[in-house]
Amino acid sequence: MAMRFELLKPTQSGKGLFAVEKISLLYNLITSVIILCLFRQMDHPGQMLIDRVCLAMLTVVLMYLYRLAPCRLTAFVRVAIQMSLLSYWYPDTFEFNRVFPNLDHLFASAEQWLFSGQPALWFSLRWPQMWVSEALNMGYFCYYPMILVVVVWYFLFRYNLFEKVSFVVVCGFFCYYLIYIFVPVAGPQFYFPAIGLDQVMAGTFPSIGDYFNHHQELLPGPGCEEGFFYQLVEGSQEVGERPTAAFPSSHVGMSTILMIMSWRGSKRLFLALLPFYLLLCGATVYIQAHYLIDALMGFLSAFIIYIGVTWLYKRYFATPEGAY
Repeated sequence: MAMRFELLKPTQSGKGLFAVEKISLLYNLITSVIILCLFRQMDHPGQMLIDRVCLAMLTVVLMYLYRLAPCRLTAFVRVAIQMSLLSYWYPDTFEFNRVFPNLDHLFASAEQWLFSGQPALWFSLRWPQMWVSEALNMGYFCYYPMILVVVVWYFLFRYNLFEKVSFVVVCGFFCYYLIYIFVPVAGPQFYFPAIGLDQVMAGTFPSIGDYFNHHQELLPGPGCEEGFFYQLVEGSQEVGERPTAAFPSSHVGMSTILMIMSWRGSKRLFLALLPFYLLLCGATVYIQAHYLIDALMGFLSAFIIYIGVTWLYKRYFATPEGAY
């Protein structure tokens, strides 16, 4: 009963946009300007602009509906909707970077020079066993559940930091998405099939230009195809994956940010998530979603983005404590 009362307890302020909504509208505006700049080169810019107007209107409507019942539960709904819209903003990056020549040949060549081969191939070929495949695919599949667990934990137990945490998560994603728009790297799972495994094994990585503008097929990834988590990951990738967003790895970057926030919130939460985090980081290379340099840069970039986004929140977006 006490928890239910807290969830339904009126908040101190029922007016205005939440920080996470402000940053979502800002990203909406920035990408709208980019669309206008690239209008003649894009596939369906008009529809993309219409979608952005609809998403902005949805945000405003939710703000006014919230005034009818301003409490923690309805505040959570507003935040959850903005976070769920990341599933729109992610594949949206492909519509931008397909305008630019693909850069996978540069990243695969750098990988070859640094490691004298392709770790994404070594990893899966060295450990094809089901127990390895299933463990790593489970870690990869737990990416979005990890986000949910951390955000809900702060909502339930550290509500005074819920606004900040939701802002850091969404703004962190937007930082990676802006990089993806201008750095068109698809990753081994798309690039290797495009050039052929013979060329990969020979260490030859040709430029393929706008190949992915016309070919978006995703072949089955390495691992044990009979595995339960293998099938879950394959199914989710078939639905939402595009030849984009490989460098740096947002899976590694955002999960590292989640681990930072879980450490600051609860050491028990951190320890509970740690095995899944380690498996997830390994899985990004194992399933060939990323080059190893993508994963390493994802890890390093996480600290830069976390510090920058936290400063941005405190400087420009923070609201009085308990405003949600």
